[in-house]
Amino acid sequence: MRTETSKPVFGWGPNIRSPEFFSEFSGRVYNTALGLLQNKEDAEDITQEVFSEVFVSIRSFRKQAKISTWIYRITVTKSLELLRSRSRQKRSAIVYSLFGKEQQLNVSNNAPFYHPGVRLENKELSVVLFSAIKQLPLNQRTAFTLHKLENLSYSELADIMGISLSSVESLLFRAKKRLKLLLEKYYDQNYK
Repeated sequence: MRTETSKPVFGWGPNIRSPEFFSEFSGRVYNTALGLLQNKEDAEDITQEVFSEVFVSIRSFRKQAKISTWIYRITVTKSLELLRSRSRQKRSAIVYSLFGKEQQLNVSNNAPFYHPGVRLENKELSVVLFSAIKQLPLNQRTAFTLHKLENLSYSELADIMGISLSSVESLLFRAKKRLKLLLEKYYDQNYK
């Protein structure tokens, strides 16, 4: 007997609004958004937005890719849109402050990020790691997060991000190199 989760990509059809569909993909969407945004409330909001878009846009889904790839792409796009929006707000807040029209707004979330999947004894180290990840350029952060936190392959990353396999390799190489420098700097400042 076939279960809902074993249906082919197109097989979800009218069952796209089913609890089984949501159960199968909601954890992945939330974890991806959480890894990119490093904020639980934002990740929950993005999860809702992603499923709203999936439900509305399912008819435009081209069956050339897996449905999971399509959902990851929506998740990454919505997460990056939010990050870019916050970055624009932060820049305009600084401009207002410089010209004395308003007090500088606190639009950045500088509170340490505690990933819920990290054990208690590793919380301090995870804060340092996620802080370093947050300093990566968005494309490197996206590739690194999807590869390391979601365990996606290079080819899956290429499909989701809409780039070549060699571009994925390059992004991950540069992300690891940058993280190494940031973590070495932290180590030198705090443990030497």
